[in-house]
Amino acid sequence: MARPEDSAWAVSVAQVASRPGQSSPVDADFPAPSGIGDAIVGVTEGEPIHVAGAFDSIVDGLIFRAHITAPVHAECTRCLKPLQRDWDADVTAFFPYQYKGDNANEDADIIAGEEESEDSYPLSPDGCFADLEALLRDTFVETLPLQPLCKPDCKGLCPQCGINLNEHPDHQHDTTDIRFAALAGLKEQLERETGEHAAQEPKEK
Repeated sequence: MARPEDSAWAVSVAQVASRPGQSSPVDADFPAPSGIGDAIVGVTEGEPIHVAGAFDSIVDGLIFRAHITAPVHAECTRCLKPLQRDWDADVTAFFPYQYKGDNANEDADIIAGEEESEDSYPLSPDGCFADLEALLRDTFVETLPLQPLCKPDCKGLCPQCGINLNEHPDHQHDTTDIRFAALAGLKEQLERETGEHAAQEPKEK
């Protein structure tokens, strides 16, 4: 049976658990869990995610506040250029204590002015470890850019030939106004028929 402390995302909080007013800092890298984004935009599983923050102990649990940085891979939605950049997010989460007699699905009351909208995550059964796997996944799944751009004014690709317009800003194609295309075709047909008719007329002696 797997032990909570064996998880790659486990953080020991035994020194502050059930001791209101205590704080335990966290400043470490954790492997990116699976399921963050996809091939277009996401965080590759196993890549280091840096977490800098602290667990603060209150009466009913631990409040975790942190700044998280992950290496996000993406593809510009206009020019399809591959992107690799750090993506930052600030998180606040609640890790409630589970007391004897508590229902497994019943959330502990949030106190100390914490908003009910905060995310809650369970501590290990003994209250000594907090696991950050689900928190890291949830944080970046919710904050990843939906339409990443290589730069705000990316010009994209030429719709006719696909050339990158950022690299060739003067690129253009000669186009015929569609309103005159039919007339041009009719003119060409009349000229051809006129030439054929002239060729068929008998020459005067």
